[in-house]
Amino acid sequence: MADREKRSKAEVGVPESPSTGHGPQASSLTGKPLADGVITGVREALKLWNFRPHLVSVLASEDEASRVYVDSKARRAGRLGVDFSVRELGAGASQQELEATLRELSGDAGVHGIVLELPLSAGLDADAALLHIAPRKDVEGLTPANLALIAAGREAEALLPPTPRSVRFLLRRVLGDDLRGLRVAVIGPGRTVGRPLTFMLNNRGVTVTLCNEHTHGLANVLAPLDAVVVAVGRAGLLKPEDVQPHHVVIDAGINVQGDGEMVGDAMPDLPVRAQTPVPGGVGPLTSALMYQNLVRAVKLQRGEAVE
Repeated sequence: MADREKRSKAEVGVPESPSTGHGPQASSLTGKPLADGVITGVREALKLWNFRPHLVSVLASEDEASRVYVDSKARRAGRLGVDFSVRELGAGASQQELEATLRELSGDAGVHGIVLELPLSAGLDADAALLHIAPRKDVEGLTPANLALIAAGREAEALLPPTPRSVRFLLRRVLGDDLRGLRVAVIGPGRTVGRPLTFMLNNRGVTVTLCNEHTHGLANVLAPLDAVVVAVGRAGLLKPEDVQPHHVVIDAGINVQGDGEMVGDAMPDLPVRAQTPVPGGVGPLTSALMYQNLVRAVKLQRGEAVE
């Protein structure tokens, strides 16, 4: 640990924060540079095939944010040369209809990746629905089969959830490729980020502290740790009094304000070593890694070697 503490921010690619006269200011840790590198790799992989992979998003709600995300996926798919389609079931879809759709797509050899857009309409069970997505087409890594492989430490056989992967990428960007021995708090034990991330960090030798709504004395819990990941969905949850100057803060929260502004779970410009902005931090990398998962999914389906 001593060697890590001696390395400067410049050595790990994070510039020193300018002095403002008002205490330390976080360096902004953006996801776009890493995302650009991932997308370059995806483009190179796609060039090796004589067909266009097909990605399908399944919508079963009237959630406006989900529609925004679907549009974003469609634009990137077009730029990459990936076929993209939407199976829109409507807010009134039944559980049986949803599950039948996912089984149909899973059995269709012309479909290579499936995304179930969350949240679903009230009354629909996402956990039950995810059971009907073929694990090797699960480009968001949320099926029980993929999550079980992660928990078992068998990541090489799984499709990993893109948001937790983004968090791990960004931590390595600041703290170095070897995360062993580092201490990281994960605030929010949610299915899509917190729970899989806890196992994924543990698989890299990180000592993980998982915090939830019942955690007392958050500032004292976080104080000795190296990094804090927050993924709750509550704007302003992480405040200046909760963090220390040596912390790296990765904000995976998304909250849409009344005026349409998107903010994270952490207050902006915390007095920490580095902090991801919202938007522009975890999001761009998550999108890129989903398409990297599509490449991996195709290879698994075709029996090709995967890294």
